[in-house]
Amino acid sequence: MKPATRWTCLALMCVLFSLPLLAAPGGAAAPAPTASDKPAIGTQLASTLTQITGIAISPMLGVSALGAYKWMQADTPEQKAALPWYGQPHYWLTGLLLVGAVALKDGAGAALPPGWKKPLDVAETLENKLSGLVAAGAVIPFSLDTLTSLIGSGGGGGHAEALGSTGLAMIQLGAIDGATVLNILLAPFAVAVFLLVWITAHAINVLILLSPWGAVDAALKSARISVLGLLVVTPHINPWLGVACSVVVIVLSYFLAGWAFRLTTYGTIFCWDFFTLRRHRFEPDPKENKVFAGKGIKDTPLRTYGRLSRTAEGKLRFRYRPWLVFPEKQVELPDHPLAVGRGLFYPTIEAKIGDEERTIILLPPRYRGHEEAFARACGIDELTDVGLRRAWGVIVELCGFNSRRRVRLTT
Repeated sequence: MKPATRWTCLALMCVLFSLPLLAAPGGAAAPAPTASDKPAIGTQLASTLTQITGIAISPMLGVSALGAYKWMQADTPEQKAALPWYGQPHYWLTGLLLVGAVALKDGAGAALPPGWKKPLDVAETLENKLSGLVAAGAVIPFSLDTLTSLIGSGGGGGHAEALGSTGLAMIQLGAIDGATVLNILLAPFAVAVFLLVWITAHAINVLILLSPWGAVDAALKSARISVLGLLVVTPHINPWLGVACSVVVIVLSYFLAGWAFRLTTYGTIFCWDFFTLRRHRFEPDPKENKVFAGKGIKDTPLRTYGRLSRTAEGKLRFRYRPWLVFPEKQVELPDHPLAVGRGLFYPTIEAKIGDEERTIILLPPRYRGHEEAFARACGIDELTDVGLRRAWGVIVELCGFNSRRRVRLTT
């Protein structure tokens, strides 16, 4: 994204978040709010913003906790029955049980071999995607309705409407109610904020999926829970401190969105290949194959999704579209000795640069078991073990057995 567009979006974000504050005094005819009324709008704004941000960080935990809180706040059976679906015990109890199962998996995962925990990590990544879609489509509208109804009715404290008929409607804007204008502005903006934060937080699940060590997984989970806890606690200390923390998370998510989107795309395809056992129904294309960019490809971000093919001159060319939709770009792979790496979970293409090996292409798990066919399609004549598979080969050799860590293909 161009810098001018980026800073324009950030400025718009600040204006929209400041709109309730600027409009709170209303017009000249609006009576001044009392001291007891002032926290009402601020508290609700902080609550709504932290709800959206917190649920985006952990959709299943956020929605289940919010539902349990609303259910416990309801006093009568009629109020409990009128709660939205996520406030019903059969949903939030199930959600909290799933969250507990994930926590148990994470607690035991640090002591388990990497391969034992990966299927559960894949399942958690898929759950995070599905719960994120549900939360975006169902919870945010309820949060926005609460906020706009509060602002439109004067904060529930008896003072004049913040954006009602005595506010923006006093200006000749075609007699449009200010609360309706606020809802129209905030609804798509809140969805965009949710998606930004969710994509960045979801990248943690993908990093856990790619990490071979349980201790790293625990550290990543702890960091996410710490941020979520901060968003829950700060609004109770001071509403605007909660707003400030949420805005910091949103701005950081904005700048990390491109990296997180590429990682999320990779995680989605990884999960699909894993759950559907795609490698058993797949054969590499002799002309062009779908892959991800690794390190060392000129002007190409890591894990960019694209297609790899051989040119008429015998070179490997990587074609991709930024954000999957923008105009296509092409780049040739560096001219170094290449080998197809056989990994425990997914293959790679390794480039030998001096004494160093660098992963320049990442292949989806569907290519596992098809490394030789893929190497022939790309004109690569060497296979090598990488990652945990290479480490296992070293152990085998140390025990006095033969290990074929490198294989030269014959023509």
